[in-house]
Amino acid sequence: MAALMLAAIQIKSQTNMNLTDKQQALVAIAANEAKGDLKALKKEVNAGFEAGLTISEVKETLSQLYAYTGFPRSLNALGVLQQVIKERSEAGLKTEEGRDADAPSADYDALKQGTKVQTQLCGGQPFNYTFAPQTDYYLKAHLFGDIFARNNLSFAEREIVTVSAISALPGCEPQLKAHVSGARNMGVGDAQLHDIPAVLRSRVGETEAVRCEQAVASVFGEPCQAIAPVDFNVWPKGEKNPYGEYFIGQSYLADVGGGVMNVTFEPGCRNNWHVHHGAVQVLICVAGRGWYQEWGKPAVEMTPGTVIAIPAEVKHWHGAAADSWFQHLTYHKDVQQGASNEWLEPVDDESYNKVK
Repeated sequence: MAALMLAAIQIKSQTNMNLTDKQQALVAIAANEAKGDLKALKKEVNAGFEAGLTISEVKETLSQLYAYTGFPRSLNALGVLQQVIKERSEAGLKTEEGRDADAPSADYDALKQGTKVQTQLCGGQPFNYTFAPQTDYYLKAHLFGDIFARNNLSFAEREIVTVSAISALPGCEPQLKAHVSGARNMGVGDAQLHDIPAVLRSRVGETEAVRCEQAVASVFGEPCQAIAPVDFNVWPKGEKNPYGEYFIGQSYLADVGGGVMNVTFEPGCRNNWHVHHGAVQVLICVAGRGWYQEWGKPAVEMTPGTVIAIPAEVKHWHGAAADSWFQHLTYHKDVQQGASNEWLEPVDDESYNKVK
């Protein structure tokens, strides 16, 4: 049983990275906690233990995150951790307890220490939130004093956790940028920060990776095209499209049942001009932004909810906008005997760029 469980929980860490296997595990654990994806979190907690994390380190990570993602998510995640520990023990899998944080001294001043830590994080001066003095106190004395003072995670590890978690929180981009910048002051290397989006992309999701990628690029003053992602947890991405020879760019295909396929296009991807003989094709945009165009007519923008019924014998193409992933469902109706699809010439860059 133990061998079977091990096979199920091992996750291959990204190679050629500046983040260690343990740090990559912290990225995945923190982001899945913030998403509230408990199934993925369970898998990543197990993978974290296999990568060398201790119970103390994972517990501390999930406890710290209540300050960023709220008690409900933190407590749910701690419940997952308890379940994982129990299952690993029953399966005979080794899980290191690790050391707890040292107890503070009798004269420990959380506000004084927290102000010092916040000053380091902010690059030389504390963030004085005079608009809400009590919140300012909570930040300094509790978050950066009580929590960050616990030395079973380093400051750098805590900021890797924080950046990863906020990357999974929509609408928190200003805070994400602030913590990307602050992470550099807390000992996270520039190369390590640039690695976090890759871990998010492979182990959490495209949306979270893009959000982090854009924040890192902004802090470092690097070019980064604003690509709108889609959440593949809603509509599956599927496998590489076996009809890829008729596409420019990469597309993916997922069978969602009932004769309906979900087609995912990476930004800028489009299929060749083509004609459906003896059948009507229906397209339903479910995520992102794309285009549909009939021969001799202006392109039509497709956004979630757009439905297009393409008559038989009409030459057309469809695909993603240059700055967005795109997903549409497709099926055929009014199918006649001998129905077929005829692939024609590609939609060249010149023609495609006219519809942007």
